[in-house]
Amino acid sequence: MAVGAPARLRRAIAVLGPTAAGKSSLGLALAERVGGEILCCDSMQVYRGLDIGTGKPTAAEQARVPHHLLDLAAPDESFHAGRWSAAARAVITEVNQRDRLPIIVGGTGLYFRALVQGLFEAPPPDPEIRARHQAEASQLGVLALHERLRGIDPEAAARILPGDLLRISRALEIWEQTGVPLTTLHRAAQPPEPLELHTVLLDPELEALRVAISDRVDAMMAAGFLGEVAALRAAGFAGARALAGLGYKQLGEHLEGKLSLDEAVGETKRATGAYARRQRTWFRKEPAALRITRVVSASALTGLADELAAAVSSRFDLR
Repeated sequence: MAVGAPARLRRAIAVLGPTAAGKSSLGLALAERVGGEILCCDSMQVYRGLDIGTGKPTAAEQARVPHHLLDLAAPDESFHAGRWSAAARAVITEVNQRDRLPIIVGGTGLYFRALVQGLFEAPPPDPEIRARHQAEASQLGVLALHERLRGIDPEAAARILPGDLLRISRALEIWEQTGVPLTTLHRAAQPPEPLELHTVLLDPELEALRVAISDRVDAMMAAGFLGEVAALRAAGFAGARALAGLGYKQLGEHLEGKLSLDEAVGETKRATGAYARRQRTWFRKEPAALRITRVVSASALTGLADELAAAVSSRFDLR
């Protein structure tokens, strides 16, 4: 590089969208066309042993294309967006240095936002404050805490559902610890070094998504999802936060005798559908500055992968 020439931004592709939208298949096809390596942007695939129920790439898929950011933590280990973002930036740098393209594939919007916009450094949780909030919620109701948050930080209250005690408590906790509203701290956060991104959002219609989710859960059950949950619980992880995830919670309740297997599978499909709707809403609110290309259907996978590969190759001047 010539002296005084500006450093080239780290480059990456992002394939985002709700669960069962076709992200993994498109990411694989695109990686094979442009010489890419996949960075999994999934808050559940970071846990070791949670394979079938998280849709983790199979050994055959990982043999086709290198995958990163899988199996980073034990099921009972705390993991957060900041930790994932730091790991992702290190991988992006390393992959770029080998003249290959990182392809971020996943549906965990908070992780992606941490990567491209940054997150503030929050004070550590305070068990005493959280216990007090739990007691107040039991006595006064969660809505009372939500109203308190509305008086302190109306923007945070507007983002957080009135019944979401965990997030309400955390926002109040940060206010009590710092004296500064959560929204103010977010705005004051130092933005990360920018990336040059080519971003694609798979955003199928809800009815198509519901069908895909139902088929996907059935395939997971056929692949041994129930056995995976039983093995994790037998290994001592029954109370781990990771096992409160989609499917793991419902099948765990079946193993405890609280639900029939049909009920557990049906509830998994319903809960996954609700999660997919929240994912669609999240990604639709991402800033226009990210230059997101929205794709309603990824049914013509080969044609879409070819089209995206041509666009990416032109934009990034791939040889």
